[in-house]
Amino acid sequence: GLVGKQVLRTEFPTGQFGNAIKTASQVIGGKAGVAVVRVTLNGFDTHNGQLGTQQRLFKELAEGLVAFKAALQEMGHWDSTLIMTYAEFGRRAQENGSMGTDHGTANAHLVMGGKVKGGLHGQAPSLTHLEGGNLVHTVDFRSMYATVMEKWWGVNSSSVLNGKFGTLDFV
Repeated sequence: GLVGKQVLRTEFPTGQFGNAIKTASQVIGGKAGVAVVRVTLNGFDTHNGQLGTQQRLFKELAEGLVAFKAALQEMGHWDSTLIMTYAEFGRRAQENGSMGTDHGTANAHLVMGGKVKGGLHGQAPSLTHLEGGNLVHTVDFRSMYATVMEKWWGVNSSSVLNGKFGTLDFV
């Protein structure tokens, strides 16, 4: 695809998410100086038939992120880009009666980029210690936002987050 006058060698997956990743790459490669690009992959609200749906969605996510990384590296933007996933809710630990799971309170998130320090932040979830059937989160999601705002953008996060939240050591 074209980015300004640059032709990308990166091949993007077909489909809506692949197209969104391609567009995000073009925006980042442009000269507009955009600070944030949001890309959405819908369908994780899996109250029934979860296994097949999640297999398809995680494959789509993985292929899209691999292409995104390749495009950012190709354009020389991998070290200046931070990619973070987020979701408005998690899933419950126990399967419901229709081969799915219902809304839960904890979730896993992914952060990637050339300057990201790899590793796991927080404790691995316990399937034996649940609160009301929900996984117990060990990192407040607002700490992820505080980390991005303070360590990546260099701005105070307290007013945006309505309080002070600790930062994590991923950047």
